[in-house]
Amino acid sequence: MTEKTAAGIGHNGGPTLDGGHTYRTYMWRRAQQKLLPNAVPLMVVRMRVKRAAELGMDYKTYASFRQYSGQDILGLLFSSNALGILDPYRRGVTMPAPERQVLETVQHAARLALVHAPLKPGEVAAANPVLDAAGTAPRLSESWSDTRIRLENFARAHRVSGNRLVIVGDAPLEEDWTAALRAAGYLSADRYFPHRAAPTPI
Repeated sequence: MTEKTAAGIGHNGGPTLDGGHTYRTYMWRRAQQKLLPNAVPLMVVRMRVKRAAELGMDYKTYASFRQYSGQDILGLLFSSNALGILDPYRRGVTMPAPERQVLETVQHAARLALVHAPLKPGEVAAANPVLDAAGTAPRLSESWSDTRIRLENFARAHRVSGNRLVIVGDAPLEEDWTAALRAAGYLSADRYFPHRAAPTPI
């Protein structure tokens, strides 16, 4: 009967040479192959950390969106609510300075907006040059298919496919745009804009 010894220093964790060695070797290599495709090289991680910062996101959030869509994120689609443009009659159509400053840091991605009535896309775009384009947001009265068509047409007009966009909203209705557009993901304005995050309880 062969006496088994514990793996010593320098042991690579591979199969032992006891009886059944061939089968264990096969299973060990098979397990290794399953793990290897999931291993992300350090250089790739660094590139993705940088890309997340360019989009104004933390790495974990960006990585989850990228994994879901299978592609890089090429645009951010904000609602006028998310941008803090809420009352054109009292506050005008210019977004608050903190939101503008965050958008100014976004790199290599389209900064798009969909505005709710009575806001007008042309006026919002003119007053906020940090935006690349603005359009009319889907209305509550629109059907699901009409909402989808409106969103798809807007994305197509600006040469960004839906699955490469992340929607940043501030209302349940706006979160529904994610499914209608088949977008890469959704972020609430409170998560995307650091200054709007709820304070941590002491």
